Amino acid sequence: MNGPGTLGAFLQARRARLRPEDVGLRDLGPRRRVAGLRREELAQLAGVSVSYYARLEQGLSRGASTEVLDAIARALLLDDHERAHLDRLAGAARHPPRLRRPRPERLTDETRDLLRAVDGVPAIVLGRRTDVLAWNTLGHALLAGHLDFHGPDTPARRPNMSRLLFLDPHCQELYADWRRKARAVVGNLRIAVGKHPEDALLAELIGELTMKSPEFVALWGDHRVAPCDAASYELHHPVVGTVTVTQQTLSIARSPGQVLIVCTTPAGSSSEEALALLRQANGNGNGSGTRAPMDRETLQAP
Repeated sequence: MNGPGTLGAFLQARRARLRPEDVGLRDLGPRRRVAGLRREELAQLAGVSVSYYARLEQGLSRGASTEVLDAIARALLLDDHERAHLDRLAGAARHPPRLRRPRPERLTDETRDLLRAVDGVPAIVLGRRTDVLAWNTLGHALLAGHLDFHGPDTPARRPNMSRLLFLDPHCQELYADWRRKARAVVGNLRIAVGKHPEDALLAELIGELTMKSPEFVALWGDHRVAPCDAASYELHHPVVGTVTVTQQTLSIARSPGQVLIVCTTPAGSSSEEALALLRQANGNGNGSGTRAPMDRETLQAP
């Protein structure tokens, strides 16, 4: 095995995140040469030998038991999402997956009905690799109006929201706090890679972002693990100006791995008014995606 592997890299990154005082240790030794806890300190907290823990980080041991993983998780102060990720990485280390190219993801009729039912708010359906499988008119206009509305209809042309966020200047300028959104996307991608280590297309996406985006490389190296569930973002939209939306991620029961993302605004807020203007600019949500959006001045003209 070459290098520590994903399990070892995750353990190293989480260990580097902790300081002695975080886990009740007094740092009385010489000046520290490593970020975070030393291996021997982590091994002591977990109740395992230093040599065993070192082999685990180095990718030389694949057989950690559930009890050992529990002890290491407690020592690293992992949350529930990180603990589940640790289990998945340990399983992949015991039984290395063989990469394969999966079939294109498909949208069920029920999911299309669901998307149509929420046509009053911006909404998109994402696959497990953050490919856009479908969007309604308002979701398209809010998040990627410069792209072809019908792009998601053809698997080979589907936009990918992670790729857009890191490589498309229009999407980078959309988020006032781009880095916070990027951290959330990377944390969610980490979970996807842990769940689907055999997915060659997912591996290719990570490879492409690693080659083309230094910002992605820095965030990916942190090994952050967190689902994108609900978060508010301020958007600088080119047509309607500043809009603050809460992006909520909803699982689709009959399509594991696919999610519906809806963008909501507080009732009576200026952001709700901005979305109403955007809906007007795009034909009142008729789903055609063919009407060219008007500029803000045109929308506000008497």
